[in-house]
Amino acid sequence: MLAREKVAAGVKMGITSIQGLIAQGRGESFDYLIGERSTESALYAERAAVAALLLAENPVISVNGNVAALAPEKVVALADITGAKIEVNLFHRTDTRVHLIIEHLKASGASEVLGKNPDASLDLSHDRRLVSSKGIYTADVVLVPLEDGDRCEKLVKMGKTVITIDLNPLSRTSRTATISIVDNVTRALGNMAKLAQEMKKEKKEELVKLITSYDNKKAIAGAISEIQEHLKTMIAEVEY
Repeated sequence: MLAREKVAAGVKMGITSIQGLIAQGRGESFDYLIGERSTESALYAERAAVAALLLAENPVISVNGNVAALAPEKVVALADITGAKIEVNLFHRTDTRVHLIIEHLKASGASEVLGKNPDASLDLSHDRRLVSSKGIYTADVVLVPLEDGDRCEKLVKMGKTVITIDLNPLSRTSRTATISIVDNVTRALGNMAKLAQEMKKEKKEELVKLITSYDNKKAIAGAISEIQEHLKTMIAEVEY
């Protein structure tokens, strides 16, 4: 309910599109299915994601209207700990929305936010193609919470490590990404900021080991299995 109100407030502020309300509702339905908690498979993926960000030469966190409305402080915290850049990238792009989101992120503690003057382009037919040459275009690792599948697929084909946060383990985004986190975006970003603070102390070899041993198909299969188990528990409660 609180998340829904934040997205609705984001629409009123002009940072979130009307379509973002639909996306929020879709995500909530899957959150109910996993029990509104960070599952074992989600934490497994989140640890790998943090390792990838800490090892990256040019990590970038891509922010859209929903993420800006739901968890701006957590985006900034994760970026600060990992040294990642923040870039605004929108499907329903207007200069006004970009400006408002950048100012919202700065009010939440960000010192620099890319995306206002995109100078590079991805091979896509919509406005998410517009990116910064210092950010998403040259990034080696990109965290794209609440992503759309076609841009995710394009970034992977460009050779980038793509981390997604998507509550639907069956989506094209989840199946295409390098690391798919099936979790609520607010919980996931909070978990990752805490993990990053701890994992910064680990040796590089340990972080590399986390990445090389990570299996995204295992993470997705685990998420689907956790949904099944939660539904079985709910059925048992109803029956008995």
